[in-house]
Amino acid sequence: MHLFTPNHVSLIAACYPSSSALASSGPEYRPNAQELSKLTYYAANRPGKINKLGGELEKRVKAGCYKAQYGNVRARASLLITLSVLRALAVECRRDISLLSPALVACLKVTLDSLSSDLEVVARAASVFTAWCTFTDGHVIEADSNLARDYLAVLRRFAQLSTADVKSVDHELRNRTRLVGLAALTGAVNSEALYCSSNHYKPQVSIISRALLFHVMNAELSVLDECAEAIKSNATSIYLAEFRSRPVIERRAASIHAHVDGESGPSSSDVLNTSLRVLQHMVQHSNGAQMGLLMQATFEGLGDLKVWEKLDQSRWLAQKACEWAQYQYRYAVPTRLVEQLLLIQDSSICTAQHRALATMVPAVFTSPVPLVNLSTSDIISNLITLVLRRVSIDSQDALLPSLVECISSLGAHIYYSDQIQDLASELVSRLITVEMQGVTGRDKEPGDRRRSQAIRCLLAGLLGLMRAADGSQVVSDDTNTPQNIPSSSIPQNNDSSQRPPSHLSRRTRVSGEVWHETLSLLCDGDYSVRSDYAHTLVDYLRKEIPKRGDTTDENGVRRSRPLIECSPTHQANSIGILLYGDSAMRSLHATHAYLFILATTSSLGISFNSTPSPAHSTSGDIPSIGVTAPTQNESGPVNGHSIDPQGSSPARRSPGLLSRTRISSNAQRLLESVPEKVSAAASASLSDYALILYVLSAIHEEVPTRGLLVGLPMLMALHGTTEVEDEMNEASKQRVKVIQELLARVWLVLGRVWECTELVDLAEKALSTMEAAPTLPPLPEFIPGVLRPAQTEVRFPPIEAEGAVGPWSNVNAEEALAILVSSKSVQEATGLDRQGLLRRCSAKWTVDTALRDAADRPSNHRMMEGGSPLLKLSPALMAIENLSLQSLTRSVRGVGVTDLRDALEGRAGASNPALVRRPSVSTLECSPSLDLRSSPLGLTRSRSRPKKRAVTTSAGEVRDVLNRLGIGKQNGSSLLKASFQ
Repeated sequence: MHLFTPNHVSLIAACYPSSSALASSGPEYRPNAQELSKLTYYAANRPGKINKLGGELEKRVKAGCYKAQYGNVRARASLLITLSVLRALAVECRRDISLLSPALVACLKVTLDSLSSDLEVVARAASVFTAWCTFTDGHVIEADSNLARDYLAVLRRFAQLSTADVKSVDHELRNRTRLVGLAALTGAVNSEALYCSSNHYKPQVSIISRALLFHVMNAELSVLDECAEAIKSNATSIYLAEFRSRPVIERRAASIHAHVDGESGPSSSDVLNTSLRVLQHMVQHSNGAQMGLLMQATFEGLGDLKVWEKLDQSRWLAQKACEWAQYQYRYAVPTRLVEQLLLIQDSSICTAQHRALATMVPAVFTSPVPLVNLSTSDIISNLITLVLRRVSIDSQDALLPSLVECISSLGAHIYYSDQIQDLASELVSRLITVEMQGVTGRDKEPGDRRRSQAIRCLLAGLLGLMRAADGSQVVSDDTNTPQNIPSSSIPQNNDSSQRPPSHLSRRTRVSGEVWHETLSLLCDGDYSVRSDYAHTLVDYLRKEIPKRGDTTDENGVRRSRPLIECSPTHQANSIGILLYGDSAMRSLHATHAYLFILATTSSLGISFNSTPSPAHSTSGDIPSIGVTAPTQNESGPVNGHSIDPQGSSPARRSPGLLSRTRISSNAQRLLESVPEKVSAAASASLSDYALILYVLSAIHEEVPTRGLLVGLPMLMALHGTTEVEDEMNEASKQRVKVIQELLARVWLVLGRVWECTELVDLAEKALSTMEAAPTLPPLPEFIPGVLRPAQTEVRFPPIEAEGAVGPWSNVNAEEALAILVSSKSVQEATGLDRQGLLRRCSAKWTVDTALRDAADRPSNHRMMEGGSPLLKLSPALMAIENLSLQSLTRSVRGVGVTDLRDALEGRAGASNPALVRRPSVSTLECSPSLDLRSSPLGLTRSRSRPKKRAVTTSAGEVRDVLNRLGIGKQNGSSLLKASFQ
């Protein structure tokens, strides 16, 4: 050694064997232990010399790599020893690792660029890299751009090694090479260098995730499950026992070897196991923002590997990403999946990426892994937007069934009681918007076809959402609500084995007020929409509609409950609801009205504007169906069903005036086309009458008492439309026969539900004469929550000759009604005697009155609505004259100075309704809502009145306000009175 050689150079040179012994220093290729300890002691105690030591070692690495490329054995041995010295310095100088980092990473870059095919050299470099990753805090990468560039280059080299396909028959060599690369990636994943900077996180995870996805996506699903279970049972890594849980000074760096004598070569399952461990640790250590970047890198990696076609592995990956992520950051997985779908929504064709993402979303939502901080309203809004966009591109797009499944899967986990109610409201809002405005497209395809497909997609998603919510809940059995089965009057596809048992649900049921908005779809111009909606409506009737006071036993038979099961107050309340109406009653009124229109009208469908309205599209308003929604709830939840949960509905979901006006005008047009008698000009087909029977049967089986009180007048009116002259043509005879067959089957259902043997015999006798064609066709199979192909209707057969329609006998409606109202079970269920039932059921029924009853509550029940919402009195108990009722229902708002000022100025009723009576005449220019009691179904304008100067109030009114403020004369009676006001 030269006399003037620097001390740090001398210390480094002393660590190497002599030049003649370098070639024989294998297979360990270790530096001299005593000299190495001197070097590390020197560096640890003199941090200022670390830069010089790193520079000298970098020179040696570059020289060794250059010579080793051409087969120089001594240079290769010297390079291996130099790498060992670097690792020892990184371990011993862990506190000052940032001073050594530039030179160390530069040495690794040169080594991997020159000798990436030498497995032993690569393993030694991976060991150095892991030691540096263990002790660095990562901030040096953010401060030094050259270091960051070299670090990413080294990381990219190790990622390439982890997926290397060595051209050799020796699979063990390939697996060893991949394991060395994965070991280095393990060090990077468990290093602070990956997580300390958000700017450098995305480039790193893009490199790492692509290498890991290569092994995951190319493995069989069964092997993935086995490896995942192995990781779950043994969470300790064989390459890095201690990660970031310990302080830097206490950490230990792993040592990586290409091969250990006496051990068998690694298998492909070992490589996959290691890849899954690295992926698990990366997901576990990421926060919410990093999870989003990791998901984006995953999408890019799947695209680069061209493995979007592997749907099973994609679903497995999405489920494991949620399972491995931290509990509070799991929401990032489904959120990013939906956002990625939105980014590629404008593609003209359905690609493999579309299909994979659309299968990953329901896989996440239906997995048993719980999610928190998830905005379900934003998710469903984005999914609906995606559905409408794909429909506008192609109404038969292959992605639509998968998107319907995505919407349905949102009901698999219930995070709050009103979740399904809110999501259904969002779906109904967009459903009505599409019904009224249609869907615009980029091609020349008819707009009504896109509109129908969009409505069918949203209906399938709505039904699937409710079904998924019922199937996912952990609820207790309810012995008081037995299972119901569908009617056997016509062949049905819903058997009892497919229906889950009725349970006491913890979630809020979709209210009738929300569902009320969709009933106009029963009269849609497209049969496929009518068919899908009828099945959806029946499912709603069987599982969602409030059924307080309507409980059926096995086989749909209605039996009254013993008094021990229900208190008299509860029974009186239930009867009051049935007589005076609730949201379910109002929905049934509208349902029967639209069914009557469907059965008799000559013009189906509504006119819609395909150009979206800016005022409507920017708001989330739900259009109404030409009726005014009530403002108060009927009662609380009973038997797991929420009665009118209007208080929980957001204000943004209230019906918009523009949509309500459009629907009102279309409802008015439908009313104008309803004839007094059935004729051959009616638009309904045989399939439509089968759907009407299907809906009416479900009503009488699921809500028999409500169905009886609401439906019997409609049945009598429908029977009246069939009483035509004998000289009618054969086409009219066909339609009359089908309607009378429909009525006979409904009477048969009523007889079986209420156990009226005479009525059953009467209906069966009439049906026995109607065996000749045309008869009601069976309905095709319907799978809830699945977008099925558009159904075609069965039309009336053509009339070939005179007298083609044979004679038949129908059910005498008056006789059937008399039998039914004489039934003891009917009288007990309704609380009415025979004369009361006969008077109510034989009253004149029209579509207009039914829509009016669907719009508002009866006046004798409405008189309690102006009071405090805390006061809920049963109409049955308050039927007697009660002079104190008005005082009990007065507003509880306090009286203040503003009220005194108004009283002095003669405006006592302007601010506090507790001071004066409610005004009897409105002075507004036009009514704010569409009241069907006005004529016709539109806005009514009242005569404007000239404004007059306010008349000074009387002294008594001012004295009343002063007394209530405590300023006037007080006495004992006033104090007592104030406590009840």
